[in-house]
Amino acid sequence: ASVFFDPTLMEFEYCVFILYSQVLKAEYFSPWRGEQQMYKLDIDWPKTPEHFTGQTFCVAVDSLHGLVYVGQRGDNVSKVLVFSEEGYFLHSWNDTVEMPHGIFVWNTAIGSSVWITDVGTGKYGHTVKQYSPLGKLMQVLGTPGNAGSSLIPLQFDQPAEIFVEETGEIYVVDGDGGMNNRLLKLSDDYKEIWLTGTNGSGIGQFKIPHSVTVDAFGRVWVADRGNKRIQVFDKVTGEWLGSWSGCFSEDGPYSVRFTADYKYLIVAQLNINRLAILAAPPVGSIGDCVMVHSVQLADETKPHLVDVDMRSGAVYVAEIGAQQVQKYVPL
Repeated sequence: ASVFFDPTLMEFEYCVFILYSQVLKAEYFSPWRGEQQMYKLDIDWPKTPEHFTGQTFCVAVDSLHGLVYVGQRGDNVSKVLVFSEEGYFLHSWNDTVEMPHGIFVWNTAIGSSVWITDVGTGKYGHTVKQYSPLGKLMQVLGTPGNAGSSLIPLQFDQPAEIFVEETGEIYVVDGDGGMNNRLLKLSDDYKEIWLTGTNGSGIGQFKIPHSVTVDAFGRVWVADRGNKRIQVFDKVTGEWLGSWSGCFSEDGPYSVRFTADYKYLIVAQLNINRLAILAAPPVGSIGDCVMVHSVQLADETKPHLVDVDMRSGAVYVAEIGAQQVQKYVPL
């Protein structure tokens, strides 16, 4: 009994208790619990918002050159707008772009190019196209104006988005409401490496695969919008690795992009006007999603697709309802 009431031992136990409490408190109030604001709206971007004259569907960041590309739709509007990362309007282009849906900037040692998925039903639609930074058409994948069959790899039906790795390998989610519901990987010379997905809600099936990105650990992440989940695949084999659905009961994921440090996944949810920030598992099991923070946008903003500046960490959001792109900077 005398040992139990030893003041020295009690002091030690008390210090352990206080230390443990502080650990719990720090864990509870950490960004991983969503208690701290992670991003702030840059109210000065862009400098001249009047250049947004249509519905802004997509945005892509050229982190290397400090450029931001915006794809918009509408009659008699410029389909691609180019801004500096500071928000100054630089130029626009319009040729051979009908209805841009997704946009991506690919940088190599010899230059950069802009890839656009076109879901139009006219003579330019159902294609994935590569442009120079000034808008010169360089490459067309698919048959312009003709919706394709899922049996033919390079025959698209409303392709939603594209992601290009530094190696030139390409990932396309094909099916923004069309007949195709699939994920396709192409080599740098546009040959099929693997193809997965059919219409449905089972493992590896899709209902409107809407956005695609690749992490630093060899995994491909797809926003399976209609099924209200994110599905994950091995980038080498196309093997299904898992799915996330627990965070999307209110609204399906529209866009998937990683933060610059690959610790978080930024997900746009259009119908509830929200950006969800999810913890990204570095290795091992995918598990289910953990929302660590969210950015609630104004009503009817309708965030469609996002992109992340992998140098500064800034998040750009293309908003259909607000007809603008907004920039959020990390704190």
